[in-house]
Amino acid sequence: MFQAEIELSTKGRGTYDITSQVAAAVQKASVTAGLCHVFVTHTSASLMLCENADPDVRRDLETFMGDLAPDGDPRFVHTAEGPDDMSAHVRSVLTHSDLTIPISGGRLALGTWQGIYLWEHRVAAHRRRVVVTVQG
Repeated sequence: MFQAEIELSTKGRGTYDITSQVAAAVQKASVTAGLCHVFVTHTSASLMLCENADPDVRRDLETFMGDLAPDGDPRFVHTAEGPDDMSAHVRSVLTHSDLTIPISGGRLALGTWQGIYLWEHRVAAHRRRVVVTVQG
Protein backbone atom coordinates (compact mmCIF):
# COMPACT_ATOMS: atom_id res chain seq x y z
CA MET A 1 0.00 0.00 0.00
CA PHE A 2 1.14 3.54 -0.81
CA GLN A 3 -0.20 6.83 0.50
CA ALA A 4 0.45 10.43 -0.51
CA GLU A 5 -1.06 13.82 0.26
CA ILE A 6 -1.97 16.56 -2.16
CA GLU A 7 -2.16 20.07 -0.76
CA LEU A 8 -3.64 22.85 -2.82
CA SER A 9 -4.71 26.42 -2.40
CA THR A 10 -8.06 27.32 -3.88
CA LYS A 11 -9.05 30.79 -4.98
CA GLY A 12 -12.57 30.22 -3.69
CA ARG A 13 -15.67 28.50 -5.00
CA GLY A 14 -15.12 26.43 -8.11
CA THR A 15 -13.51 23.26 -9.42
CA TYR A 16 -9.80 22.46 -9.41
CA ASP A 17 -8.35 19.71 -11.61
CA ILE A 18 -6.22 17.35 -9.51
CA THR A 19 -6.02 14.52 -12.06
CA SER A 20 -2.29 14.93 -12.71
CA GLN A 21 -1.42 15.00 -8.99
CA VAL A 22 -3.44 11.82 -8.36
CA ALA A 23 -1.87 10.17 -11.43
CA ALA A 24 1.59 11.09 -10.10
CA ALA A 25 0.81 9.34 -6.81
CA VAL A 26 -0.27 6.22 -8.70
CA GLN A 27 2.97 6.37 -10.72
CA LYS A 28 5.03 6.58 -7.49
CA ALA A 29 3.19 3.59 -6.05
CA SER A 30 4.38 1.35 -8.90
CA VAL A 31 1.12 -0.64 -8.86
CA THR A 32 0.17 -2.33 -12.12
CA ALA A 33 -3.41 -3.25 -11.18
CA GLY A 34 -5.35 -2.14 -8.14
CA LEU A 35 -7.38 0.70 -6.69
CA CYS A 36 -6.72 4.36 -6.05
CA HIS A 37 -8.76 5.88 -3.23
CA VAL A 38 -8.94 9.69 -3.08
CA PHE A 39 -10.29 11.43 0.05
CA VAL A 40 -10.74 15.13 0.86
CA THR A 41 -10.26 15.95 4.55
CA HIS A 42 -12.69 18.87 4.71
CA THR A 43 -16.44 19.36 5.28
CA SER A 44 -16.89 22.28 2.92
CA ALA A 45 -15.18 20.87 -0.19
CA SER A 46 -15.76 17.67 -2.12
CA LEU A 47 -14.42 15.54 -4.95
CA MET A 48 -15.94 14.72 -8.30
CA LEU A 49 -15.22 12.67 -11.36
CA CYS A 50 -16.38 14.90 -14.18
CA GLU A 51 -16.20 15.85 -17.83
CA ASN A 52 -12.74 17.30 -18.49
CA ALA A 53 -13.12 18.67 -22.03
CA ASP A 54 -15.73 21.41 -21.69
CA PRO A 55 -15.52 23.71 -18.63
CA ASP A 56 -19.17 24.67 -19.22
CA VAL A 57 -20.12 21.33 -17.62
CA ARG A 58 -18.52 22.32 -14.33
CA ARG A 59 -19.90 25.85 -14.58
CA ASP A 60 -23.41 24.41 -15.10
CA LEU A 61 -22.97 22.09 -12.12
CA GLU A 62 -22.03 25.10 -9.98
CA THR A 63 -25.15 26.95 -11.16
CA PHE A 64 -27.33 23.92 -10.40
CA MET A 65 -25.77 23.47 -6.95
CA GLY A 66 -26.31 27.16 -6.23
CA ASP A 67 -30.03 26.63 -6.78
CA LEU A 68 -30.07 23.57 -4.49
CA ALA A 69 -28.03 25.10 -1.66
CA PRO A 70 -28.00 28.90 -1.95
CA ASP A 71 -25.76 31.03 0.24
CA GLY A 72 -27.63 32.83 3.02
CA ASP A 73 -30.69 30.57 2.89
CA PRO A 74 -32.85 31.80 5.80
CA ARG A 75 -33.52 28.21 6.89
CA PHE A 76 -29.85 27.78 7.85
CA VAL A 77 -28.99 28.33 11.51
CA HIS A 78 -25.27 27.44 11.22
CA THR A 79 -23.74 30.66 9.88
CA ALA A 80 -20.70 31.01 12.15
CA GLU A 81 -18.35 31.65 9.23
CA GLY A 82 -20.69 33.67 7.02
CA PRO A 83 -23.57 33.18 4.60
CA ASP A 84 -21.71 30.48 2.60
CA ASP A 85 -20.97 28.37 5.71
CA MET A 86 -23.94 26.03 5.84
CA SER A 87 -24.50 26.02 2.07
CA ALA A 88 -20.92 24.73 1.68
CA HIS A 89 -21.64 21.91 4.13
CA VAL A 90 -24.86 20.99 2.31
CA ARG A 91 -23.04 20.95 -1.02
CA SER A 92 -20.32 18.64 0.30
CA VAL A 93 -22.89 16.25 1.81
CA LEU A 94 -24.77 16.09 -1.51
CA THR A 95 -21.59 15.28 -3.41
CA HIS A 96 -18.60 13.05 -2.49
CA SER A 97 -15.80 13.23 0.04
CA ASP A 98 -14.07 10.30 -1.65
CA LEU A 99 -13.61 8.54 -4.99
CA THR A 100 -12.26 5.11 -5.88
CA ILE A 101 -10.69 4.69 -9.32
CA PRO A 102 -9.32 1.45 -10.77
CA ILE A 103 -5.67 1.20 -11.76
CA SER A 104 -4.92 -0.70 -14.94
CA GLY A 105 -1.55 -1.00 -16.62
CA GLY A 106 -0.01 1.18 -13.92
CA ARG A 107 -2.33 4.10 -14.72
CA LEU A 108 -5.66 5.47 -13.57
CA ALA A 109 -8.35 3.71 -15.62
CA LEU A 110 -10.23 6.92 -16.39
CA GLY A 111 -12.46 7.33 -19.40
CA THR A 112 -11.43 9.59 -22.25
CA TRP A 113 -13.37 12.61 -20.96
CA GLN A 114 -13.01 12.04 -17.20
CA GLY A 115 -11.03 14.18 -14.79
CA ILE A 116 -10.71 14.27 -11.00
CA TYR A 117 -11.66 17.59 -9.43
CA LEU A 118 -11.65 19.12 -6.00
CA TRP A 119 -14.86 21.14 -5.72
CA GLU A 120 -14.41 24.10 -3.41
CA HIS A 121 -17.75 25.13 -1.92
CA ARG A 122 -16.58 28.18 0.07
CA VAL A 123 -16.43 31.65 -1.48
CA ALA A 124 -13.07 32.54 0.10
CA ALA A 125 -9.71 30.97 -0.73
CA HIS A 126 -8.73 27.91 1.36
CA ARG A 127 -5.88 25.42 1.74
CA ARG A 128 -7.20 21.93 1.05
CA ARG A 129 -5.71 18.51 1.74
CA VAL A 130 -6.47 15.37 -0.27
CA VAL A 131 -5.22 11.91 0.76
CA VAL A 132 -4.45 9.44 -2.03
CA THR A 133 -4.17 5.76 -1.09
CA VAL A 134 -3.05 3.20 -3.68
CA GLN A 135 -3.56 -0.55 -3.21
CA GLY A 136 -2.56 -3.25 -5.60
